[in-house]
Amino acid sequence: MSDDGVSAPGHGYRKGPVLLRGEQIPKTTSDQRLLSGAGSADWVHGDPWRVMRIQSEFVEGFGALAEVGPAVSVFGSARVPVDHADYALGMEVARLLVESGYAVITGGGPGIMEAANRGALEAGGLSVGLGIELPFEQGMNRYVELGVNFRYFFARKTMFVKYSEGFVVMPGGFGTFDELFEAMTLVQTHKVISFPIVLVGRDYWQGLLDWVGTTVLDRGMISAADLELLQVVDTAEEAVKIVLERGAELRAAEEAAASANARAEQAAQDSGR
Repeated sequence: MSDDGVSAPGHGYRKGPVLLRGEQIPKTTSDQRLLSGAGSADWVHGDPWRVMRIQSEFVEGFGALAEVGPAVSVFGSARVPVDHADYALGMEVARLLVESGYAVITGGGPGIMEAANRGALEAGGLSVGLGIELPFEQGMNRYVELGVNFRYFFARKTMFVKYSEGFVVMPGGFGTFDELFEAMTLVQTHKVISFPIVLVGRDYWQGLLDWVGTTVLDRGMISAADLELLQVVDTAEEAVKIVLERGAELRAAEEAAASANARAEQAAQDSGR
């Protein structure tokens, strides 16, 4: 995904179902207004209505994505130009994912997000974009087939996690880091199943991995097992291979658990006769 702070003039600013351009674009976002603690007690009256709006985002997101099927999220910078090697790599990752039976989900913006949506669309797969309200014009890229716009980051992040069987993380900035570390935290704390998290571009990510594997580990801030949550590769083929292998493992585990539950239920029924 990442929304790393570039604009795409003319695409417009999405505020829920409303499209705004030019001087109509507000100076603050819904997230800013929700999280602001300043001002009078008017929030007592306004926040309950925000709760309804937040609820509607979850309902709309769940409804739009419920039938997407197996999917993988591709994250990366919005700042990457079309002629950059990372753009071509993003297209290739998406193409291979589609050929392996996955839909591709991105943040719907430009750069690597556009590359992944384009690669998925041109390969004949489902190209999904989860947009976000930002204080600058960005808009949904033209290669998104199924797009959902969100006001709130936390609602949008839930959709990435709920409907993805893995994350492929391309080079990116703060937005990409945010999604990467959130995914790692959710897997580490067993809030989600241990889906694959693959970093693409060893030259870009190795410095981060070296720091995590030395300074952070040596201070006891993580365990050695936590380092296994991340795998770093250099090619699209390697990235997709890891996703496929882990996906097969997870499906086998789910089938085994379902069979075990069925046997237990049958045994309980037999014993009650």
